[in-house]
Amino acid sequence: MTLAIDVQRLTRRFGAFVAVDAISVQVKTGEVFGFLGANGAGKTTAIKMLIGLLEPTEGSAQVAGYDVRTQSEEVRRRIGYMSQRFSLYDDLTVRENIQLYGGIYGLTDDEISTRGAELVGGLHLDGAHDALVGTLPLGWKQKLAFSVALLHRPLVVFLDEPTGGVDPVTRRQFWEMIYAAAARGTTVFVTTHYMDEAEYCDRLSIMVDGRIAAMGTPAELKAEFGAPTIDEVFVRLARPAAMAGGV
Repeated sequence: MTLAIDVQRLTRRFGAFVAVDAISVQVKTGEVFGFLGANGAGKTTAIKMLIGLLEPTEGSAQVAGYDVRTQSEEVRRRIGYMSQRFSLYDDLTVRENIQLYGGIYGLTDDEISTRGAELVGGLHLDGAHDALVGTLPLGWKQKLAFSVALLHRPLVVFLDEPTGGVDPVTRRQFWEMIYAAAARGTTVFVTTHYMDEAEYCDRLSIMVDGRIAAMGTPAELKAEFGAPTIDEVFVRLARPAAMAGGV
């Protein structure tokens, strides 16, 4: 089994507060892995460590074969990242965003031109090269942002709530794009607050108060908790922490 992500007892403290508490996760190459948790559960802190933006306090993690603590620059070269809040520049055109990120990812001018044309053609945005990204509908912006995150053909792509605010049809189209990327061998590490989307993942974990409270395939977790949906599994795990003021 080839691992794209190998996390062992990864921990992050801020003073006396433990944001991420000794989590261990292994994600296979080409797997779609869902990383779930309520607000404040520690997901964002964990992702920041995995993409090399935040140094772990304890534990270890390798992403795309590189150590996040000692080889963070190598990690960043081999991953893609898309956030719901910030991915593309609204005041730049589609073409300019592609050129900008292609340059950041270290692609040559020819690679940017060729892959950019493939990207735009695949999204049926051929007539929108010179349209400001800010003028595009949200669903198109999100699909464009995902495609740009894959422009340099990363080994792993991190998606932080990528479908927030878009309509159900666009969400389904977005997941078709995720499956296509995984079929090409890209590992997808995705967070979402839509529990129906969690059902689309090969495997998923649920974080509660900085720890991983459950992990497995959607079918395994539903069987373990005797629940008909992942939404119910999530509520059972997260509700006690919320009532205790943990999230």
